[in-house]
Amino acid sequence: MLIEDAGMRNGRGLTGDQWVEAARPRSTERQITVHRKLLLAFAVSVLALIVVTIVAVLLSVRFEECTDGAGRVFNSSSGVLEAAARFNQNVGPARDPPTRDPPTKEPEEEWKPWTYLRLPTHLRPLHYNLMVTAFMNNFTFSGEVNVEIECVNSSRYIVIHSHRLAVERVQVAEDRVAGEVQVSNFFSHPPTQVLVVVLNRTLEAQKSYNLKIIYNAIIENELLGFFRSSYVLQGERRSLAVTQFSPIHARKAFPCFDEPIYKATFKISIRHHTSYLSLSNMPVETSVFEEGGWVTDHFSQTPLMSTYYLAWAVCNFTYKEAITRSGIVVRLYARPDAIRRGSGDYALNITKRLLEFYEDYFKVPYSLPKLDLLAVPKHPYAAMENWGLSVFVEQRILLDPSISSISYLLDVTMVIVHEICHQWFGDLVTPMWWEDVWLKEGLAHYFEFVGTDYLYPGWNMEKQRFLTDVLHEVMLLDGLASSHPVSQEVLKATDIDRVFDWIAYKKGAALIRMLANFMGHKVFQRGLQEYLTTHKYGNAARNDLWNTLSKVLKNEGKLVNVQEVMDQWTLQMGYPVITILRNDTTDDAIKITQERFLYNIYKHNIDTELKINSSLWQIPLTIAVGNTSHISAQAIIWVSNKSEYHQIPTLDENNWVLGNIDQIGYFRVNYDVRNWRLLIDQLMRKSEVISVSNRAGLIDDAFNLARAGYLTRIFLEIIRYLSEEKDFLPWHAASRALYPLDKLLDRTEDYSIFSEYILKQVSTMYYRLGWPANGQNGSVVQTSYQTEELRREVIMLACSFGNKQCHQKAATMISDWISSNRNRIPPNVRDIVYCTGVSLMDEDIWEFIWMKFHSTTAVSEKKILLEALTCSDNRNLLNRILNLSLNSEVVLDQDAIDIIIHVARNPHGRDLAWKFFRDKWKVLNARYGEALFMNSKLISGVTEFLNTEEELNELKDFIQQHEGGSSVAPFSRALETVDANVRWQQLYQEELFQWLRKTLKL
Repeated sequence: MLIEDAGMRNGRGLTGDQWVEAARPRSTERQITVHRKLLLAFAVSVLALIVVTIVAVLLSVRFEECTDGAGRVFNSSSGVLEAAARFNQNVGPARDPPTRDPPTKEPEEEWKPWTYLRLPTHLRPLHYNLMVTAFMNNFTFSGEVNVEIECVNSSRYIVIHSHRLAVERVQVAEDRVAGEVQVSNFFSHPPTQVLVVVLNRTLEAQKSYNLKIIYNAIIENELLGFFRSSYVLQGERRSLAVTQFSPIHARKAFPCFDEPIYKATFKISIRHHTSYLSLSNMPVETSVFEEGGWVTDHFSQTPLMSTYYLAWAVCNFTYKEAITRSGIVVRLYARPDAIRRGSGDYALNITKRLLEFYEDYFKVPYSLPKLDLLAVPKHPYAAMENWGLSVFVEQRILLDPSISSISYLLDVTMVIVHEICHQWFGDLVTPMWWEDVWLKEGLAHYFEFVGTDYLYPGWNMEKQRFLTDVLHEVMLLDGLASSHPVSQEVLKATDIDRVFDWIAYKKGAALIRMLANFMGHKVFQRGLQEYLTTHKYGNAARNDLWNTLSKVLKNEGKLVNVQEVMDQWTLQMGYPVITILRNDTTDDAIKITQERFLYNIYKHNIDTELKINSSLWQIPLTIAVGNTSHISAQAIIWVSNKSEYHQIPTLDENNWVLGNIDQIGYFRVNYDVRNWRLLIDQLMRKSEVISVSNRAGLIDDAFNLARAGYLTRIFLEIIRYLSEEKDFLPWHAASRALYPLDKLLDRTEDYSIFSEYILKQVSTMYYRLGWPANGQNGSVVQTSYQTEELRREVIMLACSFGNKQCHQKAATMISDWISSNRNRIPPNVRDIVYCTGVSLMDEDIWEFIWMKFHSTTAVSEKKILLEALTCSDNRNLLNRILNLSLNSEVVLDQDAIDIIIHVARNPHGRDLAWKFFRDKWKVLNARYGEALFMNSKLISGVTEFLNTEEELNELKDFIQQHEGGSSVAPFSRALETVDANVRWQQLYQEELFQWLRKTLKL
């Protein structure tokens, strides 16, 4: 059969029993044990069930008449719901359209597979034929799906995912000879989002059947399933419709086995009006034109794939194309005006190069004949890696060279690098279940930096920018007691949302980076090549990767059990802080301890469970010794105990010790005060002895150790050297570390003392670097990326903390723009200038920026103009933009969250955003509740800088009123964060200001 033939060719041939076992949920954090008495009781229950089933069959138990939701009686064997209406004729707002109710009479012992959290494993799909007709005039669609299914174990039920679909007819056939298998009844079960088909006879094991379902649904005005969007071209509003199925929304577009383990082949046909074109994962094979202006596009059959990255779109876009060395056709589809302007040229060019890079790196050819990139105005995420049809929100793929900044170019680049990597990790080799989603997302996130290094070798993304943009960011989140492991148990649909967060993406990437470094990059690369070759077109779990990597290491003569090491990092939440203590009596001896790092030390001290279950990790600690003129070669120490003693031969009283070289490891390092002062003295005297990455790492560790109460004044002393720092990364690390501290203090009476201290460190470099020149050469790719990014970072700090010359420069640039009606503000600092101008100048500037937001067609410019409106000091204007954020005609759905968060970051608007969030919670939750990341991002962004007892109590009350649902975890993290903010202010704020006053007088 097709699934086994294709699987055998690619090393993934599974027998029926093996496949059933693979489809079952697996434990991640604990081994499941069963008491003998429970096991015996279970066996007796199973035996009783078998007896009852035999009796039922012998007595020819049949379902009697049932009623539909309105109480109407219908014949249970008819297979047609008389009340069902075609949506294209009579569109209604129903969310869960009725098909049929469950049987009203059935034996108590009857097996109810539709009530289980996962699909029963007695059936598996082999092939889908799907025909969709899109009615773009009233945003409805009709569908007919024919699924070839194999019966693994006999049953008279077919349970298939279906959500918000009005099913009109269901038919089941064995083959042309045996004919139809009569359908007794079918009904929906909304709690598990399934359609249940009850048959008059049992499907036989090892036989194949065809399931035919005819249905209708709405092309939703939301962000998931098969949804609609629009844009304006030459004054005319045009519509499009596109799919977003990941993780569990394919069931909203067609009945299917909507779990990643159920791989099958697909033959898609899209019927639409000839004024549109249609796209799907594969190229169009034939197009059949009909009378009345309709056409049906029949697409080629796909390879074996999961439902979540199936895709199609109906739009009237145009495209540009390129062809790779291996003959892959790459096309970028977008609004006609964007294509004409060349806004997609950059993305098209790098996609071609990236496909060639990945084919060479992985030694596995790209598996499809084409790859389309689709730029849409509205989308819940930055992008989605649908195999052969990757969908991007316009802001993450369209780029106008003359007005886009380096930061914007970098953002576009890395999103594309990420999604192209998924064509291998995720599409070609798919996780068995969502507990391992971090594996594909972590790998793709890590390769964002590897792939960007390929495109721009001088940017040092993996060695440097990874630290500030991934490692430092996720450690903030993972330092909370409410964090979770990257691999976490997923039992039901509502659990799936919580595994898609920055822990999965960024911590996953950080762990992959640590693994690649202690293995060696070439060995790691060979391991990935073997993993992809072995599992292509199939599913794999994390242990499959660990075993492959261990095998490759063994071939290198290194006996490392990768699973044993990595399980400690993936199955335990959080991360350790390593403390290195010098021995006062013996120069070359150090004591190394490890404990779980937590921001809220108070919680750790009082939480007995946290103490008892204190985690241990196998830690690859790299270590080096240095003095005023040089640093030694690094050595590696594997730390696996709570406390260890080690000899460092080159260490004496004049040397300092440095741990976690280049921050390769996923942990923080603390030192005794004497060693910290030696390191700070080294930075002040000759910082270049310590590498750029280590300087950034020291800054981040010091700030966060202080925020958690491990250190006090060291963290502000360490940035005194910055006035002489000439590299971008340490400045970027300092800026990102200062930001949360700034937000904790920005509403205090003594805030000016803090800002004065920061400006003192920034001013020297600000005046040395100056502002970028006005002239542009038409390209955002500067010859000196590091210099331009450093200049931008310093200008941002200077303007943010109140440098008067910086403020004056920004105001002058905006005034020149208004008077000349020509924007000569350098692209790399436009967002800083816009925000500064709006915050300092009068309401007319706000109105001017608002007008420019409406008139520009450049998506990169539109985004920064919109965000600039949130910088005002005028609370009336902040309330105005908050209220406008929920108007979809003005602000795109995905941008509304950013507006609310940016107002929350403004000290003049924090309370306004917090009140708006609470008042509009029902609206916001209804809009974004199902979209991964969005609710979590919103909750975190609005609450993360609340820091008073009153705000903490308001948050507690709000959570109590709205407990339950998919927002439990984000609210738990928010509560812990705000509690830590309040306690930090109580314990350390006054001490900080005392130190600042004393230092500023020196």
